[in-house]
This record gives sequence, structure tokens and C-alpha cells, in this order.
Amino acid sequence: MQRTVILSNGVSMPLVGLGTYKTRGCDLIFSVVKAALEAGYRSFDTAAVYRNEKELGEALHHYLPQFNLSREDIFITSKLSPSAQGYDESQAALEVSLSNLQLSYLDLYLIHWPAAAKLKPEDPRNREVRAGSWAGLEAAYKRGRVRAVGVSNYTVTHLQELLDQTSFTPHVNQVEYHPHYLQKGLKSFCENEGIHLQAYSSLGTSLQSSPLLQDPTICHLANKLTCSPAQLLLRWATQQGVGVLPKSTSASHIRENIHLDFDLSEKDLATLSNLGISHKYAWDPSSVL
Repeated sequence: MQRTVILSNGVSMPLVGLGTYKTRGCDLIFSVVKAALEAGYRSFDTAAVYRNEKELGEALHHYLPQFNLSREDIFITSKLSPSAQGYDESQAALEVSLSNLQLSYLDLYLIHWPAAAKLKPEDPRNREVRAGSWAGLEAAYKRGRVRAVGVSNYTVTHLQELLDQTSFTPHVNQVEYHPHYLQKGLKSFCENEGIHLQAYSSLGTSLQSSPLLQDPTICHLANKLTCSPAQLLLRWATQQGVGVLPKSTSASHIRENIHLDFDLSEKDLATLSNLGISHKYAWDPSSVL
């Protein structure tokens, strides 16, 4: 049985979901979705900018009946493109995503980035457009078009600004989080505010040789626990209650990434949380006003 987290509004979300960044093409999406459903995944993460919503929707529509699953058995997340920031734009973009995915509602909808596509990071108008986007997401939530709403790549500064503007707290903040990039302050802030921290890039980069997966301490601990470095990193996060979205197009890795039926000792958790390395592998939102 998959571990789940209960969001602040009572919605249950699987702690492990399938990431689909850079997974494109109908044949590939179909094979990945089939492998994921066979392995027990019930959560799928996409975004407008991934340009695969339509294929994902078609694959789920095709395979759910074959696995005796209904729409209600699946948790689907998508994200607002930076090119669609704003109140009206965000609601229109949500409807496009719903149409592409062949859905009447999303389980989770996130503002993908705290800046608008055509504005420089230091442009103060970013504050205005993301405030409009958040108001749009609130409206969609109240209409029942989404079961939960949140943000992605928001720093403590962005979150505090949002909380100062509204009493409607995001249910999720999806950010880069792993032993090479801990973001302890952000994690603590989210915990205090009842915002679920969900991790992307849990395995480092999408390159063939990820420095995170090659880390000597991580490899040593994985060998000791007879698991893969990827499983170790994912369990390190989920044991802290942090959601993960491992992405793979390999059926064997897809199966491996959800089999996290082991626990780390307090000592091993502490070792991974104190590697003394700070390296960000994905984009950096800290310069966005």
C-alpha cells in the first residue's frame, strides 16, 4: 500500500508520484504510464511547459480501465506556465490543461514559477502577476476545478509575501530538495505554515552521471542497506514526510523507485542530512522579486 500525506485541506496525496519532465511522445508516455500503473503508482506529475499533458491524458484514459482503476484512484498534478501568469490567464490555462488531460478536475494545480515569462527576474511587476495567478487558483479551487492548489519554486520570501496577501494558504510547495540542497529554512517554514513540501530533482540532475547518485557516502549507505542510491535518496525524503516525484523512462527504475519498504536509522538520516555539500542542480528562483 502506498504511503500518503494528508494535505491541510484533508486531501490525501501519495508521497511517491511519477515525474514526467522531458518525457514526450505518445509511445514513450504510453509505455511509462503502463509501467507505472503496473508498479503501483497512483500519482502523476505534469505541467503545461512539459508539453505532454495530452499524451498523458490519452494514456491514462486508455490504461485505467485495464487496471480496473477509476479517475478517483489517480492523483494528477499539473502546473501553470510562466507565460500564463495573471488572474484571467491562469483560469484559462487551467481549462486548457483539463481539456488536454481529459479531466473535469485536477487533484493539484501549482504556479510553476514565481515570475512571468516576459518579465526579468528583478522586475517588481512579478509580484503583481503572481498575486493575480494565486487569486485565479483560489477561484478555481472554490469552483471545484481543483482539489488542492499550491506553488512551485517559491522561496520563503515568496511564500511570506503570499501569506501576507491572503488567508488562503498553499497546500503544497514543490521545490528542489535533496541531501546536496537541503533548504532547511524553507522546509521549516513550510512545516510551520502547514504547507506540504514536495521534492523534485530528488536524484540530482537528469544527466546520466548525477553527482548526487555518485556521492561516496550515499553509495556506501546504499550498499550497507542493500538498496540502490536512488532508493536511499527517495526514502530519505519520504521518511521525513517529503513527497517525491522520481522521473524515469526505464520500467525497471520505475518499479525500483516506488519500492521503498525500508527505514533509515536516525544515524543514517543524520549522515545524509549533514554531507556538508550545497549544490543546486535545477533553476534558481532566489533572484525573482
